Parts: sequence; C-alpha cells; structure tokens
Amino acid sequence: MPVPSPWRGFLLLVAAMLCFAVLDTTTKSAMAQVPTLMALWVLFLIQALVTNSFVLMRRGVAGLRTQRLKLHVLRGCLLTAVQGLAFLSLRYLPVGEFTALAMTTPLLVTLLAARVLGEHVSPLRLLLVFGGLAGTLVIVRPGGDSMGWVLALPLGLVLVNAAYQLLTSRMARTEDAVATLCYTTLTGLLITSVPLAWYWVPIAEPGLWLQLLLMGAAATAGNLLFILAFERAPAATLMPYMYLQIGFGIFGGWLIFQHVPDTQSVLGMALIALCGMAGGYLTLYEKRLRSAA
Repeated sequence: MPVPSPWRGFLLLVAAMLCFAVLDTTTKSAMAQVPTLMALWVLFLIQALVTNSFVLMRRGVAGLRTQRLKLHVLRGCLLTAVQGLAFLSLRYLPVGEFTALAMTTPLLVTLLAARVLGEHVSPLRLLLVFGGLAGTLVIVRPGGDSMGWVLALPLGLVLVNAAYQLLTSRMARTEDAVATLCYTTLTGLLITSVPLAWYWVPIAEPGLWLQLLLMGAAATAGNLLFILAFERAPAATLMPYMYLQIGFGIFGGWLIFQHVPDTQSVLGMALIALCGMAGGYLTLYEKRLRSAA
C-alpha cells in the first residue's frame, strides 16, 4: 500500500485535473471534425488497452475476478452515457462553462447521498448544495437565449453522472478500484464498437489523429492519477481542490478558442467553486470532530 502523503495526493490530484482539462479542450476541437461515437470509441479503446494490459501484467487474469459483473457492466453503461453527453455538450458549449456545470455533480451527489446511501447531510451542507445550484442558474440564466436547448446536455450529464458516482461509491466498499476501471472501459469499448461501422469516417489529417490519441492519453492518465491521489490522501482532504478544473477549463478555452466567459458566467462559476470547496472543507472538519470524539 502507498504511504499516505497529503502533499503527494494534492499534486497528483492537480495533475489529474489538468489532464481532464486537456481532455475537454481537445475534445471540443476534435468534435468539430469527427462523429461523437467515433471519438468515444477511440477514447475507450486507448483506456481499455492501457488499463487491461497493466492489470494483466501486474496481477494476471486473477486481477479481473469479480462476483458483481452485472454492477460493473451497469457502471460501464453509465460512464458511456456520461462521456457521450460530455462530448455532445463540448460540441456546443465553451469549455469553462461546461466544466463549471459538470462540477455541480458532487453537490447533487451530496443531496442524494442521504436518501440513497443513508448518509447524514447537515443543514449547512444542504445550504452549500443549494448555493452551488444557484450558481448553475446564474450561468444558464433560465428564460434567456444564450444557450437554449443545448443546456439539456450538461444537465442530463449531471444527473447520469450523479447516478454513476453513487454506484461507484457503493461498489468501492467491496470492489478493487483498478479492476473496476478495467471492466468500465471494456464495457464502454463494446458499446461503442457495435454501431461504429455506421459512423466511421476516414481521417487523412495526421493532426486530427493526434488529437484523438491525446484525448485517450489524457483520459487514461487523468483516471490513473486520480486513483493514485486518493490512495495517498483522504478524500475529504482532496475534494475541495477538484474545483481547480474550472480554472483549467477557462484557461484552455481562452488559450485554444479565445473564449472569455462573461461577468455573469464568471460569478456563477465562482459560486459553484466556492460552495464545492466549502463542502469539502466541511467534510474534513466533520471528520476531525468525529476522530476527536
């Protein structure tokens, strides 16, 4: 087992958030040139090859044994839906705004955890959840025409991603994290492979292939770094810093697409980040109180 080190966990998490921002920025660029399903297939292909090769070399076939195959398949289906909605969202939305909306998932999970997982959620935590959701409303501005129907994509992503994270939380009690990642990527690869023949388009430009490969590499590295970070530092310590991804997303959108969010969007993003970070610090404080009791 890795030696716990909060600083190493923090640095690994920052690297993971940077990889996910690279994934989102590159995806937005590639989505203008290739079908969504084809991009998804390349993403899952690279992840499946890397993760399964790693497990087979380090643990052999025994590393893939499980008693809960149906749950692994369900998790893979949910992640495929999450990635598909993310790719479609990035086709139409700026990277920064998309990242901020997607980062409301932990807030929604907090709201659902009391009902689904039987966890205690304090009134202050509920207040932070509603504060983050208010930040979402500031970004989307209901009744306005700045985004329109496209908002259904990231909002649907948040709902599906919440179900994915709740299932992951339940499976983490009994299932190995790396084996779970293997089954998830294999399921995504199988789902996207079936209809691929109808959506495949020839790519003659080497630069576009490089973008697709970079997407797969960034997703694989991000997931691996994410797992390593949580092996070296408690989740409560790391959760507040996950919202750095919003800043990375804004920077990537400006660097590649010269997009700068307007004032209202920045305020909404800041509210989501502040409420999410405060929720993470509250978790850490409550954990310390329980340890001292």
